[in-house]
Amino acid sequence: MLLGSAVSRSLFTRTILHSPSCLSNRLLASSHEKRASSTAAALKPGPGVDGEVGGQADAPTPAYALTEKDLKRLRFQRNIGVSAHIDSGKTTLTERILFYTGRIKEIHEVRGRDSVGAKMDSMDLEREKGITIQSAATFCDWEATDAESGTKEKYAINIIDTPGHVDFTIEVERALRVLDGAVLVLCAVAGVQSQTTTVDRQMRRYNVPRISFVNKMDRPGANPWRIVNQIRTKLRMPAAAVQVPIGVEDEFKGVVDLVHWRAIYNEGVKGSTVVISKEIPESVLELAKEKRIELIEQLAEVDEEIGELFLNDELPSNSQIAEAIRRSTIGLKFSPVFLGSAIKNTAVQPLLDGVCAYLPNPSEAEVLAHDTNLPTTAPPVPLTPSADAPLVGLAFKLEEGRFGQLTYMRVYQGTLKKANIIYNARTGKKVKVPRLVRMHSNEMEDIDSIGPGEICAMFGVECSSGDTFTDGSTSYSMTSMHVPEPVISLAIKANGIETPNFSRALNRFQKEDPTFRVHMDKDSKETIISGMGELHLEIYVERMRREYNVDCTTGKPRVAFRETIMQRAEFNYTHKKQTGGAGQYAKVVGYIEPMERDPETGKDVEFENVVMGASIPTNFIPAGFYEALEKGSLSGNPITGCRLVLKEGGFHAVDSSELAFRLATIGAFREAFKAARPVILEPIMNVEVVAPVEFQSAVIGSLNTRRGTVVDSEVRDDEFTAVAEVALNDMFGYSNQLRGSTQGKGEFSMEYKHHMPVLPNLQKELEEAYRKTLPASKK
Repeated sequence: MLLGSAVSRSLFTRTILHSPSCLSNRLLASSHEKRASSTAAALKPGPGVDGEVGGQADAPTPAYALTEKDLKRLRFQRNIGVSAHIDSGKTTLTERILFYTGRIKEIHEVRGRDSVGAKMDSMDLEREKGITIQSAATFCDWEATDAESGTKEKYAINIIDTPGHVDFTIEVERALRVLDGAVLVLCAVAGVQSQTTTVDRQMRRYNVPRISFVNKMDRPGANPWRIVNQIRTKLRMPAAAVQVPIGVEDEFKGVVDLVHWRAIYNEGVKGSTVVISKEIPESVLELAKEKRIELIEQLAEVDEEIGELFLNDELPSNSQIAEAIRRSTIGLKFSPVFLGSAIKNTAVQPLLDGVCAYLPNPSEAEVLAHDTNLPTTAPPVPLTPSADAPLVGLAFKLEEGRFGQLTYMRVYQGTLKKANIIYNARTGKKVKVPRLVRMHSNEMEDIDSIGPGEICAMFGVECSSGDTFTDGSTSYSMTSMHVPEPVISLAIKANGIETPNFSRALNRFQKEDPTFRVHMDKDSKETIISGMGELHLEIYVERMRREYNVDCTTGKPRVAFRETIMQRAEFNYTHKKQTGGAGQYAKVVGYIEPMERDPETGKDVEFENVVMGASIPTNFIPAGFYEALEKGSLSGNPITGCRLVLKEGGFHAVDSSELAFRLATIGAFREAFKAARPVILEPIMNVEVVAPVEFQSAVIGSLNTRRGTVVDSEVRDDEFTAVAEVALNDMFGYSNQLRGSTQGKGEFSMEYKHHMPVLPNLQKELEEAYRKTLPASKK
């Protein structure tokens, strides 16, 4: 019966996924079947007769059964990320986890007050600024205690600590791409903030189950119940607390475990002794009973077994509640909420037990790859974390180390060994693995081999971020991560004579960080760097000075303006040029029209060919359109949101060529563009400002002077939050103004939202400025 359901599930998945959309969206479409592949994978027989798999002649690939040894190893394996808004305490929490698991001997604080700094912030810049810039990987072992039997079991946990600042969002993106679970950290006072929403969106993009951890329970004004409610309403994720705090604010000293009905306290040096008591303190008994009922009610909505018991007015047992939390968390339907204070060393160990109890192991995470031998519309292939299967691994992060390029890799299938020959699925190149290590922040431990479900790093392997590696026996390729577009640019030049280190640094940073772009401006001949924000580019300029000894100056920040059209415009354009010998002739007829962004593929430009007959040779058809989009005629910025439809044309047997049709298309597009009500678009940012209440009017006034639209504001205790949409062009220098108007107590974060048309007066200014840069002949 179980085998039948596994086969029918695979058929269902293949039916759902058999669509021509890109593989990353098929991954999202498969969320119905999420993370139940371990049973199916374990039951699937090996390759059958004539390549049949389990009796299915049309199955795309042979499946590899998980052996008893595989299942035993994977059961105690966890790959987790720690993600949150800025200053929620991610790195502080990771530091405690490493201390309690015995990976580090001393706890050091984030801002490096003791001149050491947190283990996971290994860069000098991170320690000085007190922020995480690069995600850092580590591993540790944790002895989790089974609450029912009291037995201890040892779990191996790979952890990636990610930055909170939106400028380094690619670090979160690529970490979540390769992880099986995550801990979403929230501040007990601030709750769900702008970057929390971004991280939530990234977790959903890669179907990553999460545990929520409400940190800073020792702070004045801590209110976990408001945060739980925000997770349900703002993040639209069913959630319930699995703990109740014992004491509040500076009296916070432990938690009540609602699942196993016991009190947990931290005692001893730095909270390293966990004391468990069956006695629930009288002061929180009523609240604990009420919250346990709320937990069961929330589970009843997302889990069938608990729902049935609830309808029959039966109380579920502790183990039934725990199993339901695990099922619904892995199924992406629920998030258990833990409480604690990392800085006060309280309730971190129960969170670790929760990671082991409720987050999936690598065999429960469904992983899909694409077979490059099949057409792109073919259904994706499920991978099995079997040690004997052919190797498939994803290089998700690159770093320039002391010994050459360091490539972080997640092994999904098969075993990677030192001195193995591996193949890059994108380039087809084969490389030898000279050195294999496991990372502990900036330290490394040499290893000989690594199994499926593990994260490791290789030295001396040339590749790009997002490349798939195999052992050559398969043609599988994994989808890469989503890379957001840069929103801000700076002109950069070296002070004095430009050394080879200038270009070496820019090349290295570009390779490491897909959101950092470098190009040479054709008109001004300046080197332009683009990124996700002012801080992002500022950090890279500082790293060039420190790591490459290149002192640079940067020009005024430039905004990534775009151009688009507002209405349809026809064109009927003939390009003729007659010189001695063969001339140039091409005729194109059609129209351009506005185009909405496709939410699945993200494309908002398209070339459509509806030419009937052979009025234009097919090899000349798309020539010129994408080239015409590179530079708009209003401000010289790229054109977006535009579709060109080619209806008919004409050609000459001798004078027509690819060049003639390219010039005809560019000329026709520019002519039609002027008639299609062109406008300039500017990036609009989602800005969140947090400041003391007494500065509320000053903050809202400053946002209004910058043409901001306040979309949400919230006052709590003595602090208020304002969320506004402001054009990036008006945000330069805001940090200094905010500091001045709030006596240095206000802080803000911003992230890109969308592009919107600029005001008519600004459009006129931009057009004038662009016209001045053009040579006299083009004006």
